[in-house]
Amino acid sequence: MKSIKKTIAYFFTGLVLIFAVIAILGIWDIIELDHLIRKMFGSVLVIMAAAAVIVFLFGVLIRDNENKD
Repeated sequence: MKSIKKTIAYFFTGLVLIFAVIAILGIWDIIELDHLIRKMFGSVLVIMAAAAVIVFLFGVLIRDNENKD
């Protein structure tokens, strides 16, 4: 379970760094951010919801199975 939490933490750290670079490029007018920001936030929300469901399932199902053994 510890490695899953580390993997998720590194994944979200990578997402934050990628989005920060994209935001900086948009601030400097190197890329246009018209529809990109909406898609980025939508993607982050979907990924966070999926991660929350996965963590919940692992926490409930695996913990219940370990207690029965």
